Amino acid sequence: MSSSKRNLTVRFATAADLPIASDHNYMPTGRVKSLIASQQVVVAEDQGEALGYACFDYFGAIHPFLALIRVFPEYRRQGTGRAILGFLEDHLRTLGHDVLYSSSQADESEPQTWHRRVGFAECGFIAGFNPGGIGEILFRKPLEAG
Repeated sequence: MSSSKRNLTVRFATAADLPIASDHNYMPTGRVKSLIASQQVVVAEDQGEALGYACFDYFGAIHPFLALIRVFPEYRRQGTGRAILGFLEDHLRTLGHDVLYSSSQADESEPQTWHRRVGFAECGFIAGFNPGGIGEILFRKPLEAG
């Protein structure tokens, strides 16, 4: 499954993408490796240059959850995040899912704004979830036919 817009291609990550998809401090590298092997990491690229990536997992073992989406700073606000999300939504629909969950720290207004802009709605809150007692806002997005 591949999605293209101009030179933008979104695809499932391979083992060769591990350095790209583990450039954060969010998940241990071993977990990212496992997600790549399970086709739960997607990468956006332009002519072989990585622009960003996303990892998804399952909440409660059955509900798809966007665990991480990262567009590298120089490629933000150019549709890369939407392309990654669109690819993921298409894939999840083929698996029979009709909703995607995500979350953002309560003190991160920019990611919250992005979630709302791309169709997520708040659906819950977990108090004290993050270091320093910072809460986590939960989001839900229906996966309408694409």
